Amino acid sequence: MKKKQDIVKVDSRNRITIPKKMSNELDQIYKIYQKDGNIVLEPVQQVSEREQWMLDPKNTEILKRLKKSLEEKPTIKFSEFKKTLKIK
Repeated sequence: MKKKQDIVKVDSRNRITIPKKMSNELDQIYKIYQKDGNIVLEPVQQVSEREQWMLDPKNTEILKRLKKSLEEKPTIKFSEFKKTLKIK
């Protein structure tokens, strides 16, 4: 990927405007931090409200089990699962 760059200026309210030619390809939410004298914008993947409970520190054990189960080979066939749920 070709590196895009431009020169920007911090305004009187400490804001930086991202040039239009770059902003068209950007995500919506970023984590911002300083590293080695540079300001870094790192895209943050949004988690739906419905799934946010998994990221709560109280639920680390549940999340660990969920990740483990996703790595395991399925133990039941979907057709059998449908019968269990009585789906036609």
